[in-house]
Amino acid sequence: MEIPLLNLKRQYKAIKKEIDQSLSAVLKSQQFIRGPQVTQLEKEVANYLGVEFAIGVASGTDALLLSLEALQLKPGDEVITTAFTFVATAEVILRTGATPVFVDIDPQTFNINPQKIKPALTKRTKGILLVHLFGLPATLQPILEIAESYGLWVIEDCAQAFGAEYKNYQVGKFGIAGAFSFFPSKNLGGFGDGGLVSTSNPKVAETVRMLSEHGGKDKYNVTLLGHNSRLDTIQAAVLLAKLKYVNQWIKNRRRLAATYQEQLKGIGDLILPEEPPGHYHTYNQFTIRTKQRDQLQRFLTENRIGTAIYYPCPLHHQKVFQNISRICGSLVETERAAGEVLSLPIDPLLTPEEQDYVIQKIKEFYQ
Repeated sequence: MEIPLLNLKRQYKAIKKEIDQSLSAVLKSQQFIRGPQVTQLEKEVANYLGVEFAIGVASGTDALLLSLEALQLKPGDEVITTAFTFVATAEVILRTGATPVFVDIDPQTFNINPQKIKPALTKRTKGILLVHLFGLPATLQPILEIAESYGLWVIEDCAQAFGAEYKNYQVGKFGIAGAFSFFPSKNLGGFGDGGLVSTSNPKVAETVRMLSEHGGKDKYNVTLLGHNSRLDTIQAAVLLAKLKYVNQWIKNRRRLAATYQEQLKGIGDLILPEEPPGHYHTYNQFTIRTKQRDQLQRFLTENRIGTAIYYPCPLHHQKVFQNISRICGSLVETERAAGEVLSLPIDPLLTPEEQDYVIQKIKEFYQ
């Protein structure tokens, strides 16, 4: 039996007819840029998230970058964030000329630890860029309270968290902006790169849309220094076809996660992911921890089971951030997590037999 970390071929086969129909409509219209499917997707996602505006862009990275640029960051400004995430989260801060300030994570959630934020504040702090890692919402209430008290904005990196909820509200509506990725491996993934900015702030929405279109409402008389960052119509068509299934697929992921929790509890030194009260985890990844991570991964690979390490090298150890970022306090939990995490298959269409094989092999490793 061979079990990949994610089986996109199976996902396509399951709804092939609907995706093919959506793609065919685009091909017939030949409206590949800003076709009607883009507008429809923006409207449906805004309604799904409960926000006023949703602006499709070229990638999740651009969703973060354009959100930051819309807030007019400048050199010398600081943004508090986490080092336990994909490089895009912090590289966009550097792109604006601002400085990322790394604080430690909560070891139970892998998300930014709210208690570490206040000690990191300076007169240069402009905002907090938090991440809902692996599909688990960050603990938003204390973070939002800090932001309000100190006059800071909050941007949510929702790249892995489409459909996740905090206290019954969708992520992406709590901060001044939310940044989503439609990379193929996400819970709602396209057939290539794509992203979206969510916001209920009219000024941010207008500026992000202008920035995505070279910086102007009139393409021959631009106002801002912008980008060519549009969500193309083909991606929008694919996403519209998948959007109807995303809630069911998330439920499937949660069911699989519950089975892992039940069957792997107490096995070896495994630490299983938690879902704190008020958090609705979408399990874009099911990430365990073990001090025998590398040995376990090799064993599972030998048994044709796909796994991944997200993330083996924290951002503050990566060369690009050396001497142009700031670390506040010890990042001991971040570094410990980087040496212990391993993500298991949690494809929404994973069969019970396939999951049982994964579980049995993990038990076999520890026996």
